Amino acid sequence: MRLRKQDLGDRNLIGHRVESVRKQKGMKQKELLAQLQVSGVDMNASGLSKLEGQIRFVTDVELVALADILEVSVDYLLGRDEKIKN
Repeated sequence: MRLRKQDLGDRNLIGHRVESVRKQKGMKQKELLAQLQVSGVDMNASGLSKLEGQIRFVTDVELVALADILEVSVDYLLGRDEKIKN
């Protein structure tokens, strides 16, 4: 596992939770990227890494797709709800 080289940014609220849930599910970034592609979201490895590091903005389309793929609510990713869906 590679460690993050940069400090966390402040460009989104969801990056930390996306990374945390992805790891809890045992999902690699490549797997999440593949599922995003299937969902119609075009993102590369660098973009996902920057999103998780909170140094990249997130679009509303990406937010919804990430919530669906990770099986959490949008509110959970935004830090407004502590419960994971299901």
